[in-house]
Amino acid sequence: MKQVFKKPRLIKPNTFHYCPGCGHSIIHRLIAEILEELDLAEIAICVPPAGCAVLAYNYLDIDMGEAAHGRAAAVATGLKRALPDKFVITYQGDGDIAAIGTAESIHAANRGEQVSTIFVNNAVYGMTGGQMAPTTLLGQNTTTTPGGRVASIHGNPLDLSEMMAIAKGSVYIERTAVNNAKNIIKTKKAITKAFKVQIDGLGFSMVEILSPCPTNWKMSPIDACKWVDEYMTKIFPLKVIKDLTDTGKKDAD
Repeated sequence: MKQVFKKPRLIKPNTFHYCPGCGHSIIHRLIAEILEELDLAEIAICVPPAGCAVLAYNYLDIDMGEAAHGRAAAVATGLKRALPDKFVITYQGDGDIAAIGTAESIHAANRGEQVSTIFVNNAVYGMTGGQMAPTTLLGQNTTTTPGGRVASIHGNPLDLSEMMAIAKGSVYIERTAVNNAKNIIKTKKAITKAFKVQIDGLGFSMVEILSPCPTNWKMSPIDACKWVDEYMTKIFPLKVIKDLTDTGKKDAD
């Protein structure tokens, strides 16, 4: 019988601690598949910070360089500059990259650091109890916005990917999702392209991935996947935001 699907070699035989319906496990699998396909496993270093994915080293069988909350881009910069032959990835949530780590991330992009960033956006602080994140939607209930996020009080959801696209050293920025099979396939293509940007030494690349968080959204996994389409993508449209890899070198609309 022909085998059409198998567990990637780089996924360790450990049980994921993520909640049912969480997108992190899917994203881990995609990263493992792509690293294998691009033959990067032996030189890859992933930098996960504090957050739901703090235990990524339990699941991905590659070198890891743990960072303090928000400092993944700074750690990744040091690793890549000290070890330029390595392939360096940061794996960050919205509370990390878009709040405490905003400065490190934007300046890494502006300098054109040769790293690839995976930005997992679930619009909430997942690990610490479901507080409002920079990407929490207007009207969305969290433990710190029980009546919903209000622009005049809490500000608007942060369009981090658009901000990173303005940075002159960023080469490729795309926003995808992992709430259905079609989007998962697109996400794999986007991560592959982001990784190739680093392989080709072109500069900074990032893929923002909209990911369900059923536990903190107080939804079933199915409803959480629907919520991504019905609400999140209206605020954070799925699209290529910047792409300077093509000959024309034009930003996306």
